[in-house]
Amino acid sequence: MRGSDRTSGSLFSYIDIEARIAKAHPLRAMREIVNASLCAMDARFEALYKSGGRPSIPPERLLRATLLQMLYTLRSERQLVERLEFDLLFRWFVGLSMDEEVFDASSFSKNRDRLLNADIAQEFLSSLLALPKVKKLLSAEHFSVDGTMLKAFASMKSFRPKDGSGEPPAPGRDGERDLKTEKRSNEPHASTTDEDARLYR
Repeated sequence: MRGSDRTSGSLFSYIDIEARIAKAHPLRAMREIVNASLCAMDARFEALYKSGGRPSIPPERLLRATLLQMLYTLRSERQLVERLEFDLLFRWFVGLSMDEEVFDASSFSKNRDRLLNADIAQEFLSSLLALPKVKKLLSAEHFSVDGTMLKAFASMKSFRPKDGSGEPPAPGRDGERDLKTEKRSNEPHASTTDEDARLYR
């Protein structure tokens, strides 16, 4: 029998968000390590905030969210907050329940000097790397990539005949040229700005 594609909103949810996350998901191990590191910094967090006033967003949640942003290469805090709205994995990692309201993206900018740009973020990462579980995963090996070795296409405007013939470009930094009437190839032509650049199709 074919099932119905009807959608109905539920008033209550009886499933814990913890049950929605796969047992073997890598973020489970990551969250355990992160929580141990944040626990060790409890006294530092306490010193940052006054005893009275309205409760703030827990600094632990902001740091967990920032770590997610780095791990998943999200370009902005707005994208991160948008993801927190619908992604149960993100909500679980940060510490938000299914029904809890997500904090505003401006929370990051307001707390940047206090948490993210200060020594706190550095201490968080240092304590994370100092944990025994993490230490055995680290390696002293490294490699470098020289960006100048990356090949790039030659600019059509800089691609000129090697013998100096051809119509000169119009004056100015990006002088116009009639590229439709010219036939160019790598043999008789070369880039005037980078002699190693080649014309590719």
